[in-house]
Amino acid sequence: MPKPQPQPAARPTFEAFIFDLDGTLLNTLPDLVVLTNAALQDFDLPARTSAQVLSYVGDGGRMLIKRAVPTGTPDSVVGAIFERWKQLYPVIGNKLTTPYPGVPEVLAELRSRSLKLGVLSNKFDQGVRDSIGECLPGAFDALQGEDADTPRKPDPTGLERMMRQFGVTPAQTVYLGDSPTDMRCAAAAGVFSIGVSWGYHDACELKQAGADAIVTHASELLAFAR
Repeated sequence: MPKPQPQPAARPTFEAFIFDLDGTLLNTLPDLVVLTNAALQDFDLPARTSAQVLSYVGDGGRMLIKRAVPTGTPDSVVGAIFERWKQLYPVIGNKLTTPYPGVPEVLAELRSRSLKLGVLSNKFDQGVRDSIGECLPGAFDALQGEDADTPRKPDPTGLERMMRQFGVTPAQTVYLGDSPTDMRCAAAAGVFSIGVSWGYHDACELKQAGADAIVTHASELLAFAR
């Protein structure tokens, strides 16, 4: 009698999809380069290349500025440059920012299935709202960036709060991002993590950080939807 073959594990599906922003939903790098260099210029500091700015992103705007300024710059100056960075954000805005291929269509399909959709980003909170309002208006049930009550990822506070807001459990939730920080945040909250390979970090980094799955195009996310 033939030996039964093991069946592949069923792919998990979820009721709530919570996304990182920069490098996951939107390619914001061109605007981040312009914005960062404008803030640095106001303090007579050297401009940074696109590759350099890319290496600074993922841990919030203040950390981006801290990495962009010369070593040894006092924290008070870093703070002042970051405040200028935030002031310039509405001026420079999202002129060069675009959704990644397939993202608007996938979000529309997920909404049509009555799933809960949210954004949790390390970008300052108003910046998150401005970016989504301009580039993906009406696509999400909840938006959250860094603020006084929401520490930066990988702290899971924001993710846990959004799950409570949605009325879902960790087992019903997936968090999607493009950075090791995102994967660690998901793990800390006990939720399934999907790394997107089109963002600011490659698939190997995401796997090493514990990603439960990797996708290479937004359309692949639909297989995880209930």
